[in-house]
Amino acid sequence: MSAAKNDLILVLNCGSSSIKFALYDAAVQPLPRRPAWGGKVDGITGVHPQWSESGQAPQPLALDAKAPYHAALEHIRARVRAFVAQHCAGRGIAAIAHRVVHGGSKYFAPVRMDAAVLADLRSYIPLAPLHQPFALEAIAVLLESRPELPQVAVFDTAFHHTLPEVEKLLPLPYSAWERGVRRYGFHGLSYEYMALALAERYGAAARGRTIVAHLGSGASLCAMQDLRSVATTMGFSALDGLMMGTRCGALDPGALLYLMEIEKRTLEEVGHMLYHECGLLGLSGVSADPRELLPLEAGNARVQAALALYVRRIVREIGALCAVLGGLDMLVFTAGIGEHNDTLRARVCDGLAFLGVAIDAEANARHAPCISSAASRVRVAVEPTNEEWIAAWHAARLLQGARAAQTL
Repeated sequence: MSAAKNDLILVLNCGSSSIKFALYDAAVQPLPRRPAWGGKVDGITGVHPQWSESGQAPQPLALDAKAPYHAALEHIRARVRAFVAQHCAGRGIAAIAHRVVHGGSKYFAPVRMDAAVLADLRSYIPLAPLHQPFALEAIAVLLESRPELPQVAVFDTAFHHTLPEVEKLLPLPYSAWERGVRRYGFHGLSYEYMALALAERYGAAARGRTIVAHLGSGASLCAMQDLRSVATTMGFSALDGLMMGTRCGALDPGALLYLMEIEKRTLEEVGHMLYHECGLLGLSGVSADPRELLPLEAGNARVQAALALYVRRIVREIGALCAVLGGLDMLVFTAGIGEHNDTLRARVCDGLAFLGVAIDAEANARHAPCISSAASRVRVAVEPTNEEWIAAWHAARLLQGARAAQTL
């Protein structure tokens, strides 16, 4: 029997309570933007975990309560094996690509994982506690069980390596900078895909003063010049910048000192609050999801306040980035809220009317690729992001380079 042809790339995007996965066919060139298959395990640490595959409704999933994350990963591995056997007979996995949130001040490009790199990346867990440990847990499990299978880490911080030093600095004693305490920026896989997709769709027009708004449960803005990151709202951690679903965004550190010194909150209590109890959820007391909040807005003052601050913070930060860029040529909305919530897009754009931003209400309602009106001085676009594809693309390129090196 002939050996399997290994030309499939599996992407794993591991969060604290979910694992998204996508399978790409690297035998097709260029690499298809849509995966051959994919899905998600959601609510891993909750009471009712769910499993969903491409084109199917979520289904309940029973997980081992003692090790639910390992159980979820094993379920995905089993389903991937079954899918490949049924639909890709005679083929195998060439590599697994992992979205790793933090590459620190050392990793600016995709890297093949081994024990030494894994140890390095574990030292960055305190910088991204919601995501870093879970991606590394999946990598460690696979390194032990399938050491021969290439695993590639791609970093959310890498795209912001082009930030000028003045944007990376924090106004702390310089010794903090020397220890790696600096602004890194996040959502880099999304912004990297935006840079590629906007160049394809708009050509030279995208290479001017562009701001991309990645608005999901986590949210940030990236100012681009020539499609390179020159400023961004997330900094040292994924808590900075915009108000988010459950995260606070930029916050006066004096408020934290007050909570700890006067109210006697512990470090653990404050950390949990900042990541899980703030933002839209904290202010509204109802939900972190704007889809659930908007219908309640008219009769709930706290919901009104939460949504008003959410929009205001986006408008304020866009204004600040416009000052850095010296103006604005293009504004792009992406990620779950940015791509699908026309109401919040309209409110943000209303707040930017002073810049000459004007949108076409009908185009915005149908989530058209371009929603700016003919009178707008700024092009306003809606562009779906594709973080999993970027990860697969990097893994394919890294493997091709390794093969080429081996044939020299």
